Amino acid sequence: MLATVPSATLLGVDGHRVQVEAHTSSGVPGFTVVGLPDTTCREARDRVRSAMISSGKAWPQSRMTVNLAPSHTRKVGSALDLAMAIALLAADKQIPTESLQGWGFLGELGLDGSIRPVVGMLPLSSVCDGRPVVPLMSLPEARLVRPDAVGARTLVDVLDRLAGEQPWDEPAPIPVPEIHAPESDLSEVRGQPVARVALEVAAAGAHHLLMVGPPGAGKTMLAERLCGLLPDLDREEALGVTSIHSAAGRTSGPATLMTRPPHRAPHHTASLTALVGGGTSMVRPGEVSLSSSGVLFLDELGEFPAAHLDALRQPLESGVIRISRAAVSVELPARVLLVAATNPCPCGVGRWGDCRCSTAQLARYARRLSGPLIDRFDLRLGVAPPAADTAFDPTPGESSASVRGRVSDARLRARARGVAANRFLRGRELERHAPLLVEAEDVLRSRLAAGTLTMRGASRCRAVALTLVDLAGGEPPLDAVTMEQALVLRGGTTALASVT
Repeated sequence: MLATVPSATLLGVDGHRVQVEAHTSSGVPGFTVVGLPDTTCREARDRVRSAMISSGKAWPQSRMTVNLAPSHTRKVGSALDLAMAIALLAADKQIPTESLQGWGFLGELGLDGSIRPVVGMLPLSSVCDGRPVVPLMSLPEARLVRPDAVGARTLVDVLDRLAGEQPWDEPAPIPVPEIHAPESDLSEVRGQPVARVALEVAAAGAHHLLMVGPPGAGKTMLAERLCGLLPDLDREEALGVTSIHSAAGRTSGPATLMTRPPHRAPHHTASLTALVGGGTSMVRPGEVSLSSSGVLFLDELGEFPAAHLDALRQPLESGVIRISRAAVSVELPARVLLVAATNPCPCGVGRWGDCRCSTAQLARYARRLSGPLIDRFDLRLGVAPPAADTAFDPTPGESSASVRGRVSDARLRARARGVAANRFLRGRELERHAPLLVEAEDVLRSRLAAGTLTMRGASRCRAVALTLVDLAGGEPPLDAVTMEQALVLRGGTTALASVT
């Protein structure tokens, strides 16, 4: 006999529908799983067998075949366990197939018949056909996208409720918490007026920012306050961010909707897979995807391996990471605001003396930051230590909340142009929304002719100038003064030139 129940599997950060087909027939007893399962998925036969016996159900003494359709999609993880058990019981006529109509099943089975949470419940629930039956602990997360989802603790609970003998369990009412990571306030920064402007421009236009300066100048302190300048995520963005973290197994609490932009700061010893994502059979998102719609902060940029940094070049332009393996190919989101900080040389050129690095050390340090990578930073700022008289100034600077108001207004202007931020304007759209006065065009033309600006750089300067106009509450066309300001923010100091 044949029985089919809906379920889902996780590829990257996206859920994919799966139809679990179970067939029982006469022959030598055995259990085969087909349909491109990974090792964890094939091991389900042992978990399902023990769970069924522990739940008081007979293990079919027949030839059993479970097909996971479509067969061309790789099936990973243990989320299909519950669906396999239900399909086998229906195929063996231990439960009526009519009771399964309109239901989908997600969850891992324990040997005692318990139903355990799985990674990626949010994206899995969003694509599951039918009304999802999920582990009770995962029910609040599933209901973020599927309000009709129901939960159960054990396989016996599911069977009793499908038979109408018991009502579905409802978890105790829990206020949905929101993740608000503690954010440092910009008012704590003393001095650094140019750097504060650069942070505001980066937040308003989602422009990538590189800060170069000696140790103790405040680069890390500034970068840690950038996320506090970004506006809250709207519901669509919040669901997307929460879905990515769910797929990575990083959600905190039973029902957390991330409404603040994420901030990720991987160490320079992180592997390439940890940074950009990947894996063998189960492709997991890396730090770039986990910081999507937020800030990716790379401190000590010059200490990252050159190959790791060059792997970021394509994602910074396209906003996605395409990972291809022999058995699977996925797209991971990478719409990040990249902020990087580095010393101008290995010794840092501290205020205590001149650079002590050899020519070979300087050359090796500079080779890690390729020209194409540096060109993708719209803002390149030389950060010098603040003046001594500002260190004990009791007057606080402008707060993050105040700056966030201007940033939100600038982001609203960008949304009216059809993009999330000005950095995403390209080609004709940029020309239409950021027209140039003749003198502003002459400024860019002279830089291009001198070879100090690339065509990509000219386009990015134009977008930065548009962000400056938005923050000031003005309107295009862009004039020469604004374009010069954008070029200054892209230029930096002599210390920066030593790196670039």
